[in-house]
Amino acid sequence: MDSVVTIIWIVSFVLVTVTVTGLSRKVGWSAPISLVAVGAIVSFMPGVPQVHLEPDLVLYGLLPPLLFAAAIRTSIIDVRARGDSILALSVGLVLFIVVTVGFFTWLIVPAITLATGFAFAAVVAPTDAVAVTAIAGRLRLPRRLVTIIEGESLFNDATALVALSASITAIVGVLNPLGVAGDFALAVIVGIAFGVAVGFAVSAIRTQLKAPVLDTCLSLVTPFVAFIPAQLLHGSGVLAVVTAGLIVGQKAPVVQSAEARIAESLNWRTIRFMLENSVFLFIGLNLYSITTATASSGIGVWQTVGISLAMLGFLLLARFVWVLLSTLRFTIGPKRFRDRGWSWKNTFAVGFSGIRGVVTLAAVFLLPEETPQRPFLQFLAFAVVVGTLLQGLALPWIIRRLKLPPPNSAQERTEAQMLMAEARDAGISWLDAGTSDSDSEAVLRRLRADAALYNDELENPTPVGNESSPAAFGRLRLSMIIAEREAVLSARAAGRYQENAVRAVLAAIDAEEIALRVIGRKIEIDE
Repeated sequence: MDSVVTIIWIVSFVLVTVTVTGLSRKVGWSAPISLVAVGAIVSFMPGVPQVHLEPDLVLYGLLPPLLFAAAIRTSIIDVRARGDSILALSVGLVLFIVVTVGFFTWLIVPAITLATGFAFAAVVAPTDAVAVTAIAGRLRLPRRLVTIIEGESLFNDATALVALSASITAIVGVLNPLGVAGDFALAVIVGIAFGVAVGFAVSAIRTQLKAPVLDTCLSLVTPFVAFIPAQLLHGSGVLAVVTAGLIVGQKAPVVQSAEARIAESLNWRTIRFMLENSVFLFIGLNLYSITTATASSGIGVWQTVGISLAMLGFLLLARFVWVLLSTLRFTIGPKRFRDRGWSWKNTFAVGFSGIRGVVTLAAVFLLPEETPQRPFLQFLAFAVVVGTLLQGLALPWIIRRLKLPPPNSAQERTEAQMLMAEARDAGISWLDAGTSDSDSEAVLRRLRADAALYNDELENPTPVGNESSPAAFGRLRLSMIIAEREAVLSARAAGRYQENAVRAVLAAIDAEEIALRVIGRKIEIDE
């Protein structure tokens, strides 16, 4: 395929992704399912080149920006508050699935070894951050539940990939349990340490960057700077990216300008949209090559259907068992667990949210060539991905039946208003203490009333050589905004407001700052 044809296919890929996603949203269909279906149909059309999934392309090219885009939007405070629940799912549940589903796979798939069963279980163990966000984002779930589900999908890839590496070692050689424990500890320590280093380093560099375009460029390469070296040092690139993203996102209001924050937000929203949705189309395009390879496995069609359905059912059962056990621990365990627990209704919502995605498909291609029934396991992984996506379609119905309380929008609005009032009070306090006798009293009155002074300037021009009223307004209001932002960040650090309220107020402050800076630059040009 020459370069021009490649470019044409890439453009077509983007157009199909945008069109199918837009139409699906318009008619109320699930965009992930629609994209997988369209990709699957297209893969069987004549003239369409076969798509072969390259694991390294996914792990090194797609996974880092996807994880980073989710991490910078996630609050460290929320993750810390739900740490016990996220840890139980991202580590405990993954290991539970590796053992139970590993044995089950060994029993139902012909002619495979137990090590192969464990390897496949590690492949299907992690939920997918992209798929979970795509589903959860459309549901009005309680904020706490969304934090747990998304936090699980951010951190469980590391556990699953270490378990997969250990299982592959057992397939091709002799497994050393102590070596597995050491590899896991090394992956966690190196991954988190490298992520912390990258997160703080990027934040420090940002304080020196004045141009938003430079800041955005740095942001775009950050996930790769965190992921690739961590992987090469035998650490977890997943943990490195997530840790760096959490730190960068938390420090953004302090080290970035308002213009840079908004530019970064818009750019990552675009990247996230394209990657999230194109991943599902890419999954569907793999169907033809996977089914072609499966034909050589010697397993009949009906047996394949039966094994696929049995695997989906057992995966759902294993997840439910672990979530129920976790609920019991949080219900009847020590007080610190009871205070952090979730309700029985939440148990069913969490149990049904085990959606798999591109990480599972990429991981199954990491199985070595000598793996027994490798083509069939690749198809089975595809069936698990599609089956769990279809399972996710039942979530809205389940949520309605459980009558889980949606996010309290009125409370969030009230909190945002209260926090904005605190921020304004901080700005007024600075205005009372930070102005000088040379500042016009008219300017101060206008600032306190949040009224515009630009019409006054037209009616009463400032003498040449003096600071104009609009310029004074912009200078003083920008200083107030700095004080307001510090008050908001102090309130967030103290945990007195929900993160949604904090983000809403910070966004409003950023928008006003950008408007003032744009107007200030125009005034300078005019003068």
